[in-house]
Amino acid sequence: MGALHQAIAILGLLLPFLGLLVNGDDHKMELASCDIYNGRWVYDNSYPLYHSSQCHFIEMPFDCQRNGRPDDVYLRYRWKPFACDLPRFSAVDFLERFRNKKIVFVGDSMSLNQWQSLTCMLHSQSPHTGLVKEREEGLSKFTFLDYNVSIIMERNALLVEIAKKSKGDVLNLGSIADDDAQRWRESDVLVFNSWHWWNHHGRKKPWDFIMDGDKLRKDMNRLVAYWKALRTWARWVENNIDTAKTKIFFQGISPTHTDASSWGNYNAKNCSEEKLPLPASFHQKKPAAEVILERVIGITSKRVHLLNITRLSQLRKDAHPSVYGTTGHYGMDCSHWCLPGLPDTWNELLYAELIRN
Repeated sequence: MGALHQAIAILGLLLPFLGLLVNGDDHKMELASCDIYNGRWVYDNSYPLYHSSQCHFIEMPFDCQRNGRPDDVYLRYRWKPFACDLPRFSAVDFLERFRNKKIVFVGDSMSLNQWQSLTCMLHSQSPHTGLVKEREEGLSKFTFLDYNVSIIMERNALLVEIAKKSKGDVLNLGSIADDDAQRWRESDVLVFNSWHWWNHHGRKKPWDFIMDGDKLRKDMNRLVAYWKALRTWARWVENNIDTAKTKIFFQGISPTHTDASSWGNYNAKNCSEEKLPLPASFHQKKPAAEVILERVIGITSKRVHLLNITRLSQLRKDAHPSVYGTTGHYGMDCSHWCLPGLPDTWNELLYAELIRN
């Protein structure tokens, strides 16, 4: 039986590369040079990659099927780049590549969406691998024991430091918290994300004051604050991360679909009635925060890979929880994403980037 398990594991490891064996070096070169973020959504009945019943730890706001969503067509779309094919995700290959390593997602609930997706993708394909979940304030970790691979989620919506002062919580645009910095240094793959909490106002605003250089402000232009915070983050990366050891990614801006008129549906208010993706020919304006993010990454001296999920996610007006984000309390969520669902594609793209880089 041990030999059989070993043979199955080896076969699983080889599956992503069977296409490479058939097509040879041309296929490898194709993926290496391909713009994997430029493509279209195609119906594929072999999707989704897992079912929510295989992943009991999906948080309730993301578990649309368990919350009663009646349709499932949104689960059956695969991202197809125009110039190549994405490698089929293999949990065994992924875990083997990152044996004894730490992969850390740093950001807000969009990072949580992606982190939960990846843990489900790995667990559903390797259910007999020992799995331990640990949680402490602001930090959640899954460890796949057979490979000693840790997949970690750090809740850090703004990336820069918020300090508690006598006058209130002060967001310091020029500082990274020491505990965060130490954790980032010890990681092998870092996937950052930040933007949505920069838009919060009133009681949802997570600071009382903003420290901007030597000036203490009650508030300021949020895009300017975002730019300054990202520049602080980029300088920290330049001074602290050896990119030969640690791969750095930054998740693009995850879009919302709160206004149905923006994609030409004047019979609906928001994403709640949507069941199909938009065609590849549909174009929406790039979010201003995405322009800032791309600019900062472009002038950063260390290599940071943009996980450029914005455009392909703009097409998925159908993939939000909408009223199926909770049971018993039907709020409207056109910001987060159902699981299984779109964040699985974000992780397929992350997997492709890790293979080719």
